[in-house]
Amino acid sequence: MAPRILLARHGQTEWSLSGRHTGRTDVPLLEEGRRGAKLLGERLHRAPLEGLPGVEVRTSPLSRARETCELAGFGERARAWDTLMEWDYGAYEGMTPDEIQAVRPGWLIWRDGVPEGESLADVTARADEVVAWAREADRDVLVFAHGHILRSIGARWLGLPLDFAARIRLNPTSLSVLGWAYGEPAVESWNDLGHLAG
Repeated sequence: MAPRILLARHGQTEWSLSGRHTGRTDVPLLEEGRRGAKLLGERLHRAPLEGLPGVEVRTSPLSRARETCELAGFGERARAWDTLMEWDYGAYEGMTPDEIQAVRPGWLIWRDGVPEGESLADVTARADEVVAWAREADRDVLVFAHGHILRSIGARWLGLPLDFAARIRLNPTSLSVLGWAYGEPAVESWNDLGHLAG
């Protein structure tokens, strides 16, 4: 079987709960985020995934992703990878969408980017690097990272431009699987939160 990439978004933080753009600021998980990470781990360790034996695991080095990985039971198997860090939001770091709209009406990150931060081309290049790594693997891979970079990876896995990511919501502690259908890149599941029901 062709390799798949499993995408785990980090658990809930104070900033993700309030909608603040959390790029490189190292915001810790809330208790709710820690609980969700444990539930995600339980899901990944029971049938049909059975702990994903042999899977290669990588995580963003930021603590919210790294702790999610550890609480899910993959910390010892994971390697930190800067390529999985969240979008550098530059001047918009810590701002909510409403606050940004007040100073820049009509703004959309997937079209307009951010001042003093990472460009659309830079984020695309990082997402492409993750996609290339996953496709070259001889087994499934699992990554723990952040909302915007994971949505970017989803768009690029499908061969679509970065702005497609505006159309694929991704909640904290979600699990998504990118795979194949009839030899073409496909979404097997997206933004699955079933494990949070316990």
